[in-house]
Amino acid sequence: MNLDDIKEIINLMTEHGLTEFEKEENGIRISIKRGTTAPVVVHTSTAPVPVPVKGAGAPAAPPPVDDARFVIIKAPFVGTFYRASSPDAEPYAKVGQEINPDAVLCIVEAMKVMNEIKAEVRGVIREILVENAHAVQFGQPLFKIEKL
Repeated sequence: MNLDDIKEIINLMTEHGLTEFEKEENGIRISIKRGTTAPVVVHTSTAPVPVPVKGAGAPAAPPPVDDARFVIIKAPFVGTFYRASSPDAEPYAKVGQEINPDAVLCIVEAMKVMNEIKAEVRGVIREILVENAHAVQFGQPLFKIEKL
């Protein structure tokens, strides 16, 4: 599924007054939800993909993980990292917070679409590796989580 497909789905949702759409294709799951006044939110989930590291301009290598107890949550695409839904809202996640797999950790805005990034693992947040409102690259580490 490419960006044009997602745009077409969003246009059809708007045209027909739909508030939710969900599809899984080739190991990629997409779930789009929209409220009557809220912006469209896209949830994506994919299997981990290795990121080749070649020369300048390549994504930074993730910080070393000490053992199998830790999971690094990475940016699924290029965008802007936000810790909360708005500047005056509480952050979705804090260091030391226990989270479940469905917990929203942050938002990555890409092409004016707010994408909620979920934990997909039960654990405790040990590090937040990106500053709020900073650009992130595909595969860039966002959170270090200790699995429970």
